[in-house]
Amino acid sequence: MRIVFFGTPEFAVPSLRSLLDRRNEIVAVVTQPDRPQGRSRTTLVPPPVKGAAIDAGLDLLQPERPVGDLFAASLRHLRADLGVVVAYGHILRPEILAVPSLGMINIHASLLPRYRGAAPIPWAILNGEAETGVSVMRMEAGLDSGPVLHRVATPIEAEDTGGSLSDRLADLGAEALVDVVGRLAKGELPGEPQDHAAATYAPKVDRETTRLSFAGPALAAARRVRAFDPTPGAWATHAGAPVKLFGGRVVAGQGEPGQVLAAGRRTLVIACGDDALEVLEVQPAGKNRITVDAWVRGRGVAVGDRFT
Repeated sequence: MRIVFFGTPEFAVPSLRSLLDRRNEIVAVVTQPDRPQGRSRTTLVPPPVKGAAIDAGLDLLQPERPVGDLFAASLRHLRADLGVVVAYGHILRPEILAVPSLGMINIHASLLPRYRGAAPIPWAILNGEAETGVSVMRMEAGLDSGPVLHRVATPIEAEDTGGSLSDRLADLGAEALVDVVGRLAKGELPGEPQDHAAATYAPKVDRETTRLSFAGPALAAARRVRAFDPTPGAWATHAGAPVKLFGGRVVAGQGEPGQVLAAGRRTLVIACGDDALEVLEVQPAGKNRITVDAWVRGRGVAVGDRFT
């Protein structure tokens, strides 16, 4: 099976490695271009998939956008049987999807048709879902709407963050992908059409989505903190500046919403409309992520302060 692999973030790396471990022939890896990072924006940082591809000695394509006659010709030249897409970050047009002889498949980090879209992992935590999973589907022109070849479910634990859940789903997706590729090579897996009437959506996360409110229950605030940990981070305003909060959980406590009830060696407790939110780490504006203890010792926060 000749495979062209599309992927960009760390989430995609276990899938690429699993395919290589099972001796599938990866004819090329398509990933996004290196991007400038840092305050000066002068340092180009490669996507994680690029590093894994270089380590494996694989050919690379890094188009700014996967469109146009030149890119399509490059794909056709590879003579791939199958395209595998894992968190690539671009929508592929029908003429690109049709290049591999067996089409393209995608790993999506939800139990489709639920949570179609760009950010299924944080939205599942944010909405208090008891479980999520991965779906391997055939790709078509619609948004995550193709027939599903395989699903694997996993519970969302009480302490799961966006980061921990992403890591677990990446590993589950890699295992599911190897199974699907093997069965496709034998001509199996026609695919199960999705129930489009049951579809829900997980839109791209913006800054307002990550903003914390303390007027509601602490459970909702804790879910928001966990959903966006480690990135982009749930935030609130303290002393006129944004602060990201991490390690959130519900504890007993009463006070005006947003009032700091405790600021001790390990914990920061903030009153909510119902119960209180405890956090263990913070990231003040322009600073690195630090423990609450370090913030308190630096006189960054004190009992009686207010978050808004």
